[in-house]
Amino acid sequence: MSFEHWEVSQKGGVAYLTLNRPDVHNALDDQTVKEGLAALDQAQENRDVRVIVIGGNGKSFCAGADLNYMKRVQEFSKQENIKDAEILCELFYRIYTCDKPVVARVHGAARGGGTGLLAACDLVIAASRATFAFTEVKLGLVPAVISPYLMRRVPEGSCRYYIITGRKFDAAEAHRLGLVDVVVEDDSLDQALTDHLDELGANGPQAMASAKELIRTVSRSSPEEARVFTSRMLARIRREPEAQEGFSAFLEKRKPGWAKQED
Repeated sequence: MSFEHWEVSQKGGVAYLTLNRPDVHNALDDQTVKEGLAALDQAQENRDVRVIVIGGNGKSFCAGADLNYMKRVQEFSKQENIKDAEILCELFYRIYTCDKPVVARVHGAARGGGTGLLAACDLVIAASRATFAFTEVKLGLVPAVISPYLMRRVPEGSCRYYIITGRKFDAAEAHRLGLVDVVVEDDSLDQALTDHLDELGANGPQAMASAKELIRTVSRSSPEEARVFTSRMLARIRREPEAQEGFSAFLEKRKPGWAKQED
C-alpha cells in the first residue's frame, strides 16, 4: 500500500512511518490521519516488524493541525465534526495501544497534535534543536484528544502552565517534564535511535507487548485489582514459549532466538 502523506519503509525488523508533508511542516489533515492509521495497521499486522518508528521529513516533526483543513472543519455539521474528531482520537489511541514498541524520532518542531503523536509513543528521542508547544489556545481551541497522553507523561501542574499559556519550550524542558525520554545533540539523533532500536531488538517481542499491557492496566488499577491481574499475568507468561526460550538462553549463555534477527 502506498501513501501520499507518509513515507513508509522497512529495514530489518523496524518499520519507519515518516510524515511527508514538509511544505506544511507535516501538519495533520483528515487524509494524513487516515493514512497514518492505515500505515500503523500495516506495520502492526506485519510479523516481521518488531518496532515502529514515527518521524517527519523536512524542518519540523509535526506542526499540528493543517490550517486549510481547519477551515474546512468549520463548515462541518455536528455529526461530521464528531466523526472527524473520533478518527483523530483513534490515531493517538492506536499508537498508545499498539502491541509493538513505537518510538518517536523528533528532529524539529512539534506543535499541537504533533506533541500528541510523540506523547502516545513508548519512547521519545529528540534532537536538542527540537521545540514543543501546545498551541491550541492560540486558535481558541484546546488539546482535547491528545490530553490523555500528555497527562500520562507530564505532571498536571506543568500541563496547566503550558496548555493554558501555549508557551513554547525547548527539548531540555521537554525532557525535564517527561514528555521526551532522551535528548541528544542534533548530529547524534540517528545514532541514539539506532542504539535504542538495537536494545529493543534484543528483547522478547511478546514480552514487550505484555509489558505495554501491564503498564496500561496497572496504572489505572487499584492495588487489589492489580494483585489479581499481575499474578495471573506472571503465571501465564512463565509458561509461554518465549519465556521458556529466554530462560534457557540465559542458562546456556547464548542469545535467545528472537535476538538473532539482524537489520
